[in-house]
Amino acid sequence: MKRYLIERNIPGVGGLNREQLKGAAEASNAALAKLSGKVQWVESYVVEDQTFCVYLADSPASVQEHAKLSGFPANKVTEVRTVISPMTAIA
Repeated sequence: MKRYLIERNIPGVGGLNREQLKGAAEASNAALAKLSGKVQWVESYVVEDQTFCVYLADSPASVQEHAKLSGFPANKVTEVRTVISPMTAIA
């Protein structure tokens, strides 16, 4: 499976409370369950009006299907080519 960064434009998402974020995570998990292992949610970063989500998926089409099932937009889906960190300078 490949790694993807998904940008979701969701006005006001940064102001959601814990219960609202829990509900969003539950909706996402329910959609993932319907996709039979084609998509895996790794983590999401929430900012004022967007989320940036990291997913593992077999294709961008599966990411878009998850967006459709969950009700959350996938405004931009980008395949991650490689990951670097401070440790990259040492290796």
